[in-house]
Amino acid sequence: MRVLAGTLKGQRLVVPGGPTTRPTGDRVRIACLDTLMPYLGRGPFLDLFAGAGGVGIEALSRGAPSAVFVEADAAALRALRDNIERLDLPERARVTRDDAARAIAAMARRGERFAVVFLDPPYASSDAAGALAAVATGEVLAPDAVVVLQHATKSPPPCAVG
Repeated sequence: MRVLAGTLKGQRLVVPGGPTTRPTGDRVRIACLDTLMPYLGRGPFLDLFAGAGGVGIEALSRGAPSAVFVEADAAALRALRDNIERLDLPERARVTRDDAARAIAAMARRGERFAVVFLDPPYASSDAAGALAAVATGEVLAPDAVVVLQHATKSPPPCAVG
C-alpha cells in the first residue's frame, strides 16, 4: 500500500497481516480523500479505527494540519507507529491506543475539535455504533465538520444518529 497523492505521494505504508485489519482500498481512499479535499485544511483530522493509518496519513499528505489516530489492535498500532516515524510525521500526528468511543469522550473533555472525522470500524465489530453515537454528540466536531463512516454494504448505518 502506498500514499496516493499529496506531499507524501508514492511513499510505502506498512500494513499488518492477519484478519483483524482491513486497509481501506486505494480506489476508496482516493475517491474519499478527493471528496474531502475542501475540508482537509480547515483543521485536525480524526482517524478512528485507524489500522495502519492509510486514510489519516493520506489526509496529512493532502494538507490536513494534523491528525489523531485511534486504534486498539496491537499489530495495527505497530504498523501505524512505524508509518508515522518513517514518514517523519510525529509533529503532526498523535496515536491513541483506546476504544474509539472512550477516546472520543476523552478528547471532548480536553476540548479537542476536528474538521473531519473518519470512522472505518471492522465490519464485524459492534464498536461502530458507540463511536458514531459519541461523535454525534458534536462535542469533538468543529463548526461545519464532516463525518465519514465506512461500512459494509449489507449493513448500512442508521438514517439518523444522536
